[in-house]
Amino acid sequence: MVGQSSMRGYFDLLPWIFLFLIPAVSMRLWAEEKKLGTDEILLTWPVKDWEVVVGKFLASFIFLLITLAGSLIIPVILFILGTPDLGVIIGGYLGAIFMMAAYLAIGLYASSLTNNQIVAFIAAVAVSFVLYIIGREFVLIFAPSFLTGLLRYAGLSSHFDSIVRGVIDSRDIVYYLSVVAVFLLLNLRSIQSRYWK
Repeated sequence: MVGQSSMRGYFDLLPWIFLFLIPAVSMRLWAEEKKLGTDEILLTWPVKDWEVVVGKFLASFIFLLITLAGSLIIPVILFILGTPDLGVIIGGYLGAIFMMAAYLAIGLYASSLTNNQIVAFIAAVAVSFVLYIIGREFVLIFAPSFLTGLLRYAGLSSHFDSIVRGVIDSRDIVYYLSVVAVFLLLNLRSIQSRYWK
């Protein structure tokens, strides 16, 4: 609406920015270690494999949170200029944090599969893009009717849109935490595969 201060446009654009920014951050987390051979040194230290995976995830996540915090000036300006909906702003940032965590876990897993950063970047973008778009209406129109409910639930976008509207549903939070957990577990299995070689 004209004359209304809102961040909806920003939050609509944010998943697309994250789609390229987060794989760029995560692409070298394991790929560079493998290329330089430092993964062997890292994984022989007296730490558990899962601690290394979670440590890499949390370090990157904190870096991305600091990056996202740079945009907090936008709601400050909106409150100076008008009276935006605080629920939408809080929901939007919460949704952005969950989306960021999901993309990062996917990127970390993609990086663990290769020693080439570009391949890791492309794989992370591709998987994140597919998981984001399968829940969009323009995809669901062409899907068989018996699959639409499953695709809508499996898509990152439908859960993000729900949180951005200010509706904090436990199903959305459980979904994002599940995506993060699954991809971190896959990452752990990927680096543990060195024992089998």
